[in-house]
Amino acid sequence: MNAITRIAAFQDNAPAYPEARRQRRRYRTIWVSDIHLGTRGCNAQMLIDFLDSTDSETMYLVGDIIDGWRLKRNWYWPAAHNDIVWRVMKRAKRGTRVVFIPGNHDEMFRQFSGMTFGGIEIRRNAIHETADGRRLMVTHGDEFDTVVMCHRWLAFAGDYAYELLMRLNTVINAVRQKFDLPYWSLSKHAKHKVKNAVEFISRFEEAVAH
Repeated sequence: MNAITRIAAFQDNAPAYPEARRQRRRYRTIWVSDIHLGTRGCNAQMLIDFLDSTDSETMYLVGDIIDGWRLKRNWYWPAAHNDIVWRVMKRAKRGTRVVFIPGNHDEMFRQFSGMTFGGIEIRRNAIHETADGRRLMVTHGDEFDTVVMCHRWLAFAGDYAYELLMRLNTVINAVRQKFDLPYWSLSKHAKHKVKNAVEFISRFEEAVAH
């Protein structure tokens, strides 16, 4: 609750109607997840540029938008992170349906499921209907994650290593940019490798048990 209160106390410095609004691309639905506001590795400016150049009927914020784990240990909330929050709230005010589905890193918001704040709906999960009539369940998916549910200690240990990986990631991508190479996520690559190892161990344990 302390993190929620501190975030809510920040002033709105985001422009109401950015210049880029006149050139915005229009979509039916936009999906945003795993932003991790509150961490130094968050690519806030990239998200601000994206928000300022797009519009949609619906926006889903699918978990880990705010990194409560990190904020509890070390408070870090620059103006750019606050600008993102206000930009999203202004979308909701202009008529975009904004649905926030908390993940494991921002699980402190799950206690507000079913409520609406600043025009933003908070849900544990949601049903999205596509343009061709298909119905999809929208959820962060941490309850289906072997690492998060069965090896929670590993999830927390990984979080401690996350900031180091992101600092390395910044250096790596600075070099890649000089060679005109696209952005590459070191943390995503490492997380994928760790999860593969855990799933392999879990399957081995099941095989031995049977």
